Amino acid sequence: MDLINTLKPGVSKRVMLFIAAGIWSFAGIKLILIGSALFGETKEFFGLKAGGSIIAGIIFYGLMFSKISAKHVKRIYHLQSERPFVLYFFNLKSYILMTVMMTSGILSRKYHLVPFDYLAIVYLTMGIPLLLSSFRFYFYGLYYSKLIKKHKVLEEFEDVEDE
Repeated sequence: MDLINTLKPGVSKRVMLFIAAGIWSFAGIKLILIGSALFGETKEFFGLKAGGSIIAGIIFYGLMFSKISAKHVKRIYHLQSERPFVLYFFNLKSYILMTVMMTSGILSRKYHLVPFDYLAIVYLTMGIPLLLSSFRFYFYGLYYSKLIKKHKVLEEFEDVEDE
């Protein structure tokens, strides 16, 4: 077992927060770009669809993604190891959900299972909250030392449920 633990790539919790931030940013930006490109194929009601998607994405962030990202930050801060395995920025449930969502999005686009008009709205609506959520990880990564000393993370996330 010691050999496995020795070979397992571990990173500091602060680095893990930045890895999570980068992945959430990448996914959000990628969805926004794909959604925007899909909007380009259908010009009808572009402003209404794009504006509605942005508003829906912001609402979706406030109602759901802000809580999800808070749970992940809290979980990272409370990991037992000071140098946890590099992939522990997500839990198993999140990896499964991410795989299902990516697969369904790719298949929907590739096989035209959903009209591009609707797919563009979904992509943009999902990309906005992902990108906004990434800023929480950047913030807690940047101020990790200060917040851990003042126990601010623990106080802020007292009302966030553990998984």
